Amino acid sequence: MKKIYHLSSCNTCQRIIKEINPSEDVELQNIKQENIDEKTLDFIKEKVGSYEAMFSKRAMKYRSMGLNEMSLTENDYKKYMLEEYTFLKRPFMINEDEVFVGNSKKVVEAAVASFKS
Repeated sequence: MKKIYHLSSCNTCQRIIKEINPSEDVELQNIKQENIDEKTLDFIKEKVGSYEAMFSKRAMKYRSMGLNEMSLTENDYKKYMLEEYTFLKRPFMINEDEVFVGNSKKVVEAAVASFKS
């Protein structure tokens, strides 16, 4: 599978997609229109090690819902990400067996290199 989960209104996601310049066999999925499914979330978790690593603590709802004051479990992180797209670190990029989560310079460089090969 070659897929990029992004938010179309996010300038950072748009910049990263432009940098990757995905070929036609890469599917782009706007998570606001269609959130990530549980099977894919589990697949990514196996690659990155935890749901917490995929969870965005920068999301406005994180504080407004008081989640920053709670002790969240892995199941909590998973539940919130499946319920609300804003809790997903963006973008999620899958190139066959390789997974890239987030927008740090290191992650983006690795994703660009992976999708170019």
